[in-house]
Amino acid sequence: MRNPQKPARTLGQSTWEWVKSIAVALVIWLVVRSLLVEAFRIPSGSMENTLLIGDFLFVNKTLYGAEIPLTNKHLPPVREPHRLDIVVFRSVEDPGVNVVKRVVGMPGDTLSMKDNVLHINGKSVEEPYVIRTDPTSDPELPQMRAWQVKYLVGKDAAAYRPTLKNWGPVVVPADSFMVMGDNRDNSYDSRYWGFLGRDRIRGRPLVIYYSYNKEGMLPLPFLTSIRWGRIFSSPH
Repeated sequence: MRNPQKPARTLGQSTWEWVKSIAVALVIWLVVRSLLVEAFRIPSGSMENTLLIGDFLFVNKTLYGAEIPLTNKHLPPVREPHRLDIVVFRSVEDPGVNVVKRVVGMPGDTLSMKDNVLHINGKSVEEPYVIRTDPTSDPELPQMRAWQVKYLVGKDAAAYRPTLKNWGPVVVPADSFMVMGDNRDNSYDSRYWGFLGRDRIRGRPLVIYYSYNKEGMLPLPFLTSIRWGRIFSSPH
């Protein structure tokens, strides 16, 4: 006995199946991007040599508690940021821009810099990840004084004149962090605009999935100047 043939699907039914498949794929992509992992490109040299211009990263958003879309709420974090973590965060001055820096100061820390050497709680810190490209320049920056005097300890605020490489001591307030670039003389970071609120931190770089040197001399550098040794490496 022959099996009855299934009726052929109409064009409308086939189109609807495609629409459902695409919709499901989009929902999955939005969930992954919003709550789990997001792509990020390094646009500047402020984190050299840890992260280079032309590095493309996947950012782990679950570690510090991903922000739930269309709300001001976050999922519970796996853990809080630690000292020396590299973090991606919403810019303090331009919330639509994401920035990447390293956590150097935790809540309650007393921080200062003397001759371009960071001090935490009165002790100098070795920073093997830091590069210094302009050791002689040390400008006085009024914008640093404008925010630092509120947190200054042990100095006369009226006479305080911080420079890029000599400032503090200042105390990091609760639920805030101090972040700085590894390219210490070429980084627009907490020294300029102040402490980073915990609520701005979005995630931590997970892996470099692609990297190229856009200054390469050959045509099409995104193909010919791939940094193969950096692909699938984890920044730390």
